[in-house]
Amino acid sequence: MKQSDKYLKIVEWSDEDKCYIGSVPGWLDQCCHGDDESKVYKELCTIVDEWIEIYKSEDISLPKETSKQYSGKFLLRTNPELHKALAIKALKEGISLNNYVVKKIKKDLVL
Repeated sequence: MKQSDKYLKIVEWSDEDKCYIGSVPGWLDQCCHGDDESKVYKELCTIVDEWIEIYKSEDISLPKETSKQYSGKFLLRTNPELHKALAIKALKEGISLNNYVVKKIKKDLVL
C-alpha cells in the first residue's frame, strides 16, 4: 500500500464549473479539474503523491490519514425535544430509536 492510499480522494461534478473537481478532504482543497472523471482522479493521485514527497523532503508532518475503517457507531447530540420526538416516532413504528434514525438517514442518502 502506498502512503497516498491512506488519504480519501474525492472527484465530484461541479455544476458551477461545469467539470469534475478533485480534492482531498482535510488537506487539499479543489486542486485539479477536467471533463473526464477518471483522468481527474489519476491527476489527483499524482498530486497527492507529489505533496507527500514535498512534505517528506521538507520534514513536515503529513496530515492525519483519512482512509480508515469505520466502526458503524457514532454519537449524535441533539436537543431534548428532537430526541423525544424521534423516540415517539420509533415507538409508534415498533422499532428501536437507533433503527428508526438509521432508516431515516438511509432514506435521504444515496449509498
